[in-house]
Amino acid sequence: MKLNKTGEAGAAESGDILVTVAPAEEPGLQIELSGKSVILKQFGRQIRELIRKTAEENGVENARISAKDNGALDCTIKARVRAAIQRAV
Repeated sequence: MKLNKTGEAGAAESGDILVTVAPAEEPGLQIELSGKSVILKQFGRQIRELIRKTAEENGVENARISAKDNGALDCTIKARVRAAIQRAV
C-alpha cells in the first residue's frame, strides 16, 4: 500500500497512543517510539514489534511511523496504527 500523505490517530492522553504515519524517504519501516521511559524500558520492544506487524498486515512496506505511548493496550495500539495508515492513503 502506498502512502500519499501523513496520517495521525490517537491522543497523547493516559491509556492511549498517538501514532503518526508518513511516506518514507528510504525503503522499509522506520519506527520511532517515545513516551514514559518506564513503559518503554519494559514494553518498548513489544510495542515496536506490534506496530511493525500491524503495518505489514495492512500492506505498508515503506513508512516512517512515530508513536508516543502513554500506556495503551495492544488492541488500542493496533487500532491507532490502522487508523493512521488509512488516513495516510
